[in-house]
Amino acid sequence: MATYWLREEADVVPDKIERELVLKHSVERVWTALTTAEGLAGWFGSAAEIDLRPGGRLFLRWEEHNAEGLATVEAVEPPHRFAFWWGIDGLPKEDPRRTLVEFTLTAVPEGTLLRLVESGFAELGEQIGRAAQAGNAGGWESELGDLVAYLDAA
Repeated sequence: MATYWLREEADVVPDKIERELVLKHSVERVWTALTTAEGLAGWFGSAAEIDLRPGGRLFLRWEEHNAEGLATVEAVEPPHRFAFWWGIDGLPKEDPRRTLVEFTLTAVPEGTLLRLVESGFAELGEQIGRAAQAGNAGGWESELGDLVAYLDAA
């Protein structure tokens, strides 16, 4: 006799974080904030270095948290799409599992529609995936608020 069970939707690790916001700035201005060391250090950490090409390195530092992050650039399609792979907080740096962060910019009458999608959490397993997804979801709320403040101050 076969044993089986149905997995409830609540038991499935959410694979994505998706956020959209309209910024009252041009696509080019938002692109610069997302893809330059100066722009990134203005809202996404306190220091940044970027080699803006597929396979390039993105380094971020958050002084207030005494934390650093290293990512690999996946896509650069100026000025509309920028994506990178980065490690999971709590896993060893040498762990190969990563999530993909993708920014898409679209001109709208009010300025720019920014769409953020971070995906790959389901592949991390139940405990790690849920914790990483929840932590990063909260992190993006804060970071995107910092992006708005950075752009509005300029």
